[in-house]
Amino acid sequence: GEVAKARHVGRLYIGEPNAEAVAAQMPDLILVSATGGDSALALYEQFSAIAPTLVINYDDKSWQQLLTQLGEITGHEKQAAARIAQFDKQLAQAKTHMALPPQPVSALVYNPAAHGANLWTADSAQGKLLGQLGFTLAPPPATHGLTSMGKRHDIIQLGGETLAGGLNGETLLLFAGDEKDAAALMRDPLLAHLPAVQHKRVYALGTETFRLDYYSASLLLKRLEMLFKA
Repeated sequence: GEVAKARHVGRLYIGEPNAEAVAAQMPDLILVSATGGDSALALYEQFSAIAPTLVINYDDKSWQQLLTQLGEITGHEKQAAARIAQFDKQLAQAKTHMALPPQPVSALVYNPAAHGANLWTADSAQGKLLGQLGFTLAPPPATHGLTSMGKRHDIIQLGGETLAGGLNGETLLLFAGDEKDAAALMRDPLLAHLPAVQHKRVYALGTETFRLDYYSASLLLKRLEMLFKA
């Protein structure tokens, strides 16, 4: 985003975690994700030799809960609380301007190359934000999906036979994707029979919504308000 560019926030590495790249930044504190594809737990000992290292589990928290935790860790509790209060005002205002699409909804990240998807659960930051806005998440499929990323609270991995059955919402909300991704989903022959696809209730919510923080959540609010304006 523009704010990240202005503050020179950059990617340290692509793909596998790189302790040397982290060390080169001379950090005062290192945060490691406990789960997910971005987890670097395997390098915990190496990171700990560079700087104090904390393992953060965010797969069962809203972004507000995570920000509160990070504020406490870094001594920025007041700043964190102020950001959350500012967002709460934005959310309350957006909610009054929205007419929700047919419920329940399936919130997902779609991977067309693999014919798979990650389904956001009610425990995820995305699911919690949708709940605040009045959306109802479709019940998760009976199957627990795939487990290639370990046990997760925030997503259910869908693929193959579980893909169509798992996307059982009347409306599909596509996170971490744009209009091209939504079009690709609607062209997927395995999903052609879904009511949400047949009635063209597939909505792309923006490529920056894979991880939620104050900035991406604010952009998500604006996008939802635009798509579902009352």
